[in-house]
Amino acid sequence: MQLQQITTYPKKLLSCTAQDLHTIFPQPTLLHLSGKNPHPLFISVLLHGNETTGFLAVQRLLKKYTQQRLPRSISIFFGNTQAAEQGLRRLDTQADYNRIWPGTDNPMCAATIVAQEIVDIMRSKKVFASIDIHNNTGLNPHYACINKLDNRYLQLANLFARLTVYFIRPLGVQSAAFAELCPAVTLECGRPGHQHGTDHAFEYLNACLHLNELATYPVHPQDIDLFHTTAQVKITEGISFSFNDTHTDLLFNKDLERMNFTEITANTSLAIVNQDSIMPLRAIDELGKDVTDKFFTINNKQLKIKRKTMPSMLTLDERVIRQDCLCYLMERIKL
Repeated sequence: MQLQQITTYPKKLLSCTAQDLHTIFPQPTLLHLSGKNPHPLFISVLLHGNETTGFLAVQRLLKKYTQQRLPRSISIFFGNTQAAEQGLRRLDTQADYNRIWPGTDNPMCAATIVAQEIVDIMRSKKVFASIDIHNNTGLNPHYACINKLDNRYLQLANLFARLTVYFIRPLGVQSAAFAELCPAVTLECGRPGHQHGTDHAFEYLNACLHLNELATYPVHPQDIDLFHTTAQVKITEGISFSFNDTHTDLLFNKDLERMNFTEITANTSLAIVNQDSIMPLRAIDELGKDVTDKFFTINNKQLKIKRKTMPSMLTLDERVIRQDCLCYLMERIKL
């Protein structure tokens, strides 16, 4: 794997599908286009191959500026085109492209070297801001994520949505690496394939291109709902789970994803436990500490929440749960 850098693009890029993008960019590709303001806006898409909204929004952005000069230079990173070909988050043989960036605890590999190279390139270009565009597989509203509680970062997030999530884990995510260089945000644009998500991402990107600077004054508290991720929840190694197979170790509630961004109370049941040897979930806080006992208990074969919390990114996609996590748990922050 090697990073490909280009300053022009083939016309086919404007019309191809995400599934066909690998025929144009078989390797991770960084496209630089010059604009009136030389400090570039960095945009990353398809870090997960099945999350196509960012790619579609970028296509629209490029089409808009085919006959006019960009108001600001842009650098667009097209990530995992091989996984996009198959409509998967990542291939089983690949690292997660949103866990490979500087600060990761993953072992060094070709992908982490590429990620470091991109950060170094964009540092030298004095990047203005960074936008990483994603989708969810579960039912979630549109929201933005940041990795620093800085007014400029909050302003950048608030430009996309009033719902903002602050997190520092998992490690190795793109936005956290770029947060050391410039205001950086991750956009969560709902499920892929929804026109509203593409429209929202495109309008946001276009608005950011016209920003001369990011405000340094605070976002007014009435204009933002800010949450802090307190734990990432994963399935315990060796535990089988399902949403419909009663013979698995853990049988989840089929309506689980409807709990996203809803404050759930203590004693809420998440699943039926069909084994009693080990706790089937693990909750890890932002310092890497196991906090499972603070959040979960088993009572009469029911896996229950022990304290009021708000989950996000719950999904019914079992492959995604295995490759990433079950969900994140959050608490509200007051500015």
